[in-house]
Amino acid sequence: MPVAISGLYISITAILVIVFAMRVVKLRRKYKIGIGSADNKELRIAGRVHANLIENAPIAMTLLLVAELNGLNSILLHLLGLVWIVARILHAIGLTQGDGGYHLGRFWGGLLSWLMILTLAGINLGYFIASLL
Repeated sequence: MPVAISGLYISITAILVIVFAMRVVKLRRKYKIGIGSADNKELRIAGRVHANLIENAPIAMTLLLVAELNGLNSILLHLLGLVWIVARILHAIGLTQGDGGYHLGRFWGGLLSWLMILTLAGINLGYFIASLL
């Protein structure tokens, strides 16, 4: 069974990982900082944007893949995948524009990411319970 839908969102997530990493590299070169942040707030925030995606993506994308393998409706898969991508972009914008503090984009990006993960966890648990019956 092809897993084209989850493959799409995993690929878009991978592109975001590289875009966020490139931003960190660009700032490292600009400020000539090889390791750490040297107390540079802009670099520290860019690093957190990248790290936060890396911290959340594996579980979110694994859950999406498992849901697709379990036969979740393609419309729901796309909806959840789109929520994930929008959430991660909102989070990155909010964390950056909020200068590391509160920002509506950061709030909604984080919340939507967690809701997507919890929704998929619930769906996959439902598939498991159904398989027992």
